[in-house]
Amino acid sequence: MTFIWLWTDFLLWLLFALTIFAVVKIRGNDLLHQKWQKIFAQPLALSAFIVFTFYIVIGLSDSIHFRFDKDTTTYSVLDRVLLPALEADEKTYSTPLNYEQFSKEYLDSGLRGRVHLNLVSSEITNPSDNTKQILTITANVLFYTAAIFVAFILLLEQFTSINTRSKNSRPALVTIFVLVFFCIWTILMMPNYHILGTDKAGIDVFYKAVKSIRTGMIFGLLTTLLALPPAIILGLMAGYFKGKTDDVIQYIYTTINAIPGILLIAALVLILQVYMDEHASDYASSLERSDLKLLLLCVILALTSWTGLCRLIRAETLKLSELEFVQAAKVFGVSNIKILFNHLMPNVMHLVLISIVLDFSGLVLIEAVLSYIGVGVDATTMSWGNMINAARLELSTDPVVWWPLASSFIFMFILVLSANLFADRVRQVFDPKGDTDE
Repeated sequence: MTFIWLWTDFLLWLLFALTIFAVVKIRGNDLLHQKWQKIFAQPLALSAFIVFTFYIVIGLSDSIHFRFDKDTTTYSVLDRVLLPALEADEKTYSTPLNYEQFSKEYLDSGLRGRVHLNLVSSEITNPSDNTKQILTITANVLFYTAAIFVAFILLLEQFTSINTRSKNSRPALVTIFVLVFFCIWTILMMPNYHILGTDKAGIDVFYKAVKSIRTGMIFGLLTTLLALPPAIILGLMAGYFKGKTDDVIQYIYTTINAIPGILLIAALVLILQVYMDEHASDYASSLERSDLKLLLLCVILALTSWTGLCRLIRAETLKLSELEFVQAAKVFGVSNIKILFNHLMPNVMHLVLISIVLDFSGLVLIEAVLSYIGVGVDATTMSWGNMINAARLELSTDPVVWWPLASSFIFMFILVLSANLFADRVRQVFDPKGDTDE
């Protein structure tokens, strides 16, 4: 087995390592530790964080790629978990948790009817048998989940100081219960059913929706990571040096803001597409080509999304540069570089953190919009935007093929909602004007 490292894989795991490093630093800082304790003290924010972490785990599991010996197909850890859905070979559409195709065709007998799905047991031949098996599996999963959950609560009470009976703990425990139930139910249901049906090519929709999580996480996290350096550095320089330096930086981001964002992104993406088509032989596989396009698309988005944070940091730095601790540093001969990064930057990090969590959901939605208008990720890359784009024609059919659009919408909605709820709490706690004890 050979591990295959893509650029986005490396950057995602680098970001994960930086997050672990930040957590260690926060635990050693009493003030920051108290701030984060206040964030997680709110039940809704804690539940949202648990859901968001669940998405991150899925995205990271899909960022470990490998190839078996004498096999040209590249898999991820998530692919192996979803193997029953990946290997299921159907002809065309089927509705969620059904045992036969959505459309009728001529059978071997010469009659017109619906073909039985390959994944579903041949013993299921009518809706009542199908419903009975689904309910049986669900009941078993509920029993397994309850047993695991009871053991989990007992372990928490035995080895931690967490009060599982408190009102603040209940929403988080309910969230964990639902996620555990969903995981077990999915694992037991996948070998028997297409959970969210199949698309026109017979590909499992649940597999596509789950695989799209990685694309959404890359857009939300990597774009933010790439936009931070220019926003922080230029914002600090503009606010500290003032004068001509401030004027030049203001001209730069004012010019960028004057160009319609979608048009600028679309133009750069089309230029990138032409270049990649002309140099198609430079890429070892279609996976590497689509991954590079995804990364460059994040870079393009970062080039257009750093201006807002830069203006906030500039304004805050203008205020901080007049305070006594900065003036004292100048008197003692501290270099400008040290003043910028040792004295000023730590005092604007609350703005950076608030901006990161607030911008994440917007960037996830931008991916869907760009793919919908045809200038997003590669067509071979699984993303919610590509699913929505493909669903345009499906919605005009009679009867309507609704489940691909509904699946992408539900997965994207849950991610964006959890990110927004958590971001709102982070803003309340870290914003000096909005810090409350609620």
